[in-house]
Amino acid sequence: MERLSVLCLSLMLCSLSGAELQDNEIIGQREVSPESVNVPEPQPCPSDLHTVLREMSVKLAENRLMIQQLQTLNQEQNAKLAKYEVRIEEQQTRMEQMQTHDQAQASELKSLKTRTNVTENQVESLRRDRAVGQVAFSASLMASGSGTLGPINAEITLEFKHVVSNIGKAYSPDTGFFTAPVRGAYHFEFYNLAHGGSHSSGVKLVKNGEHIFTAAEHQTNGYGTAANGVTLLLEAGDVVFLRLWQNRVIYDSGNHYSTFSGHLLFPM
Repeated sequence: MERLSVLCLSLMLCSLSGAELQDNEIIGQREVSPESVNVPEPQPCPSDLHTVLREMSVKLAENRLMIQQLQTLNQEQNAKLAKYEVRIEEQQTRMEQMQTHDQAQASELKSLKTRTNVTENQVESLRRDRAVGQVAFSASLMASGSGTLGPINAEITLEFKHVVSNIGKAYSPDTGFFTAPVRGAYHFEFYNLAHGGSHSSGVKLVKNGEHIFTAAEHQTNGYGTAANGVTLLLEAGDVVFLRLWQNRVIYDSGNHYSTFSGHLLFPM
């Protein structure tokens, strides 16, 4: 009887202990959070790895193909760029050649203009020389009628009024002066006549106030004539004229005995 009681008590204690342990496990399970529990990840199976590898291989092949296409496109673009660079160099070369050609043409045109200007200047100079080279005059003392000039107690400049020719307008009948228009060689001739009486005729040719040549005569009756001529190198602006000596006479009439003439031989 005592043994049976002890056995029952022991079973009760075991039951209680088991229930307590089960309650403690339930409480422990409730207190532990999923985050604090290090649950191992599921490991992929071999079939999943093969699938991933195949996909990566396909993507790698696609990337390689894309890289090859990009390389080919890059090579094509480089080839086109090289062609463009060649064309640009050719165009630059052509432009340089055109610029050189234009410069040569401009230089030739400038030279042609210079030669044209020189030719025009030469032609103009020849025209001027021709126009200036046409210098000649001839005049007699009296414009009309007849008469004797002098004697006068001083030298006087003779004004030859009857102008036969005055090419180049270098002689002035108002002053009796011939003014050289250009530098050159000029030839002059002068004739004077005296008509009887006791006075002689004497005329001298003067250049810029300098006595050059003289023509004189002495005749007691009738007519007496004198003449002379000279070639002079004159500068432009030099003046040549005739003067009647002091107390001398000169005669002229409609027959034009007393004359003064001159012309340009050639310019210098």
